[in-house]
Amino acid sequence: MLLPALLLSVWSVPAWSADLLTITRDALENNAELSSARSQTQSVQAGRDVARGDLLPQVNASGDVAHNRQYESQTGAQGTQVRGGTGSDDPFNSVSLTLEASQALFDLRNSREVEQAERQIDQQIYLLASTEQQVLIDVATAYFDILRANDILDARLAQERAIGRQLEQAEEQFEVGLIAITEVEEAQASFDQSRAERIAAQSDLQVSFEALERLTGQRYANIDALSDDYPIDQPTPSDRDHWVDLAVENNPLVLAEQAGVEVSRSAVGVAEAQRAPTLQAFANYQYADNDIDQYQGHDTSSQVGLSANWPLYTGGSTQASIRQSTYQLEASQFDFEAQRRDTVQQVRSLYTQVSNDVSTVDAREQAIVSNQSALDATRAGYEVGTRNIVDVLNAEQNLYNAISDYAQARYDYVVNLLSLRQQSGRLDVEAVEDINAWLQGEEVTFTLPEDAGSSSVTNIGERPVLEQ
Repeated sequence: MLLPALLLSVWSVPAWSADLLTITRDALENNAELSSARSQTQSVQAGRDVARGDLLPQVNASGDVAHNRQYESQTGAQGTQVRGGTGSDDPFNSVSLTLEASQALFDLRNSREVEQAERQIDQQIYLLASTEQQVLIDVATAYFDILRANDILDARLAQERAIGRQLEQAEEQFEVGLIAITEVEEAQASFDQSRAERIAAQSDLQVSFEALERLTGQRYANIDALSDDYPIDQPTPSDRDHWVDLAVENNPLVLAEQAGVEVSRSAVGVAEAQRAPTLQAFANYQYADNDIDQYQGHDTSSQVGLSANWPLYTGGSTQASIRQSTYQLEASQFDFEAQRRDTVQQVRSLYTQVSNDVSTVDAREQAIVSNQSALDATRAGYEVGTRNIVDVLNAEQNLYNAISDYAQARYDYVVNLLSLRQQSGRLDVEAVEDINAWLQGEEVTFTLPEDAGSSSVTNIGERPVLEQ
């Protein structure tokens, strides 16, 4: 009986609204990939202490307590019996304790393993920074994908309504004999197409919300929209080479691969150190006691000294290990160069894309005005008989495609600009705050139509739709 009530209480918890900055902070706190990277960093840092422990004093203690039974049956050379005639059973108890301490005085291999652990920490810190920046860009992309899907859905809903009205008019005109049935069928085909596009837009919107939930572990019913006044400007500074230099110097993946070269170089040093001798100081103390033959007292011994070891021949494994680590160093150098080239190419492409996005947004906005004028002219021509219904339907389709393309261009610019900052290693919470300042505070509830086959409700910031 409690289960339905529990499920009802869980599903009745209202989802809350948030802006981009709030969602970003949720992701930085709850994102699974980022949490894994942080734990991995702590693991690598602990590895340094593991390696350092071999250079610090080592103290061991061991001991045992035992009950012993010893049965003897011995005879002399002439058959005389020894100790108890035909045999003897001598049980006794024994106690022993050993304390050992050692201190490495010279161990080149362990010293270089500590250095290698330090280089691994440097590399992991860069990898963690890369993961953090990837979370930031993933959240921003998912956020603006929702707004993009909402704008496109607004356009498709308006398109469906407009073509639906056109279909009704065509049916009325056909009933009074003003047009042929072919024009009604053309209008019906356009209406069916617009309905399919609207359903696809609804699906994209729902999927976009799910993607954001995966990144943050939170469900949001409302998010703020991007203001129409958001500035669409060229990247600052407006020098592509400057962005490339920033990326080479600051991109965490480039720096991680560069640190990886140092990790591999230190691994070569570890392999070479296997040929070096080791020297350590040691001390031990031993205590032993037993009650055999009813003797009193105990035995003790102690020892202090130096121990040296020099591997003269290891079956060729040392040389093989040096060759192996050398090849790994060579591979890491190529990996660094590949990452550097890839980053440079990404920055150049993104800079060009952002620069083109500025012109594209202006062109898409003007295309809405032009297609609206074309639609008005086509409708006027249709009313006087110089244009047919197919021309009107095509003009309406072009208008709403232009509205959709304009939404695509606006959000492409924002995401590409953030991606450019990511590749240059300059994406942080402050950059998100700059974008967040251009979000609208107003919210509106958006409910999917009943014929969409879904009762879910998603609330997003209000976006204006061009009215007919």
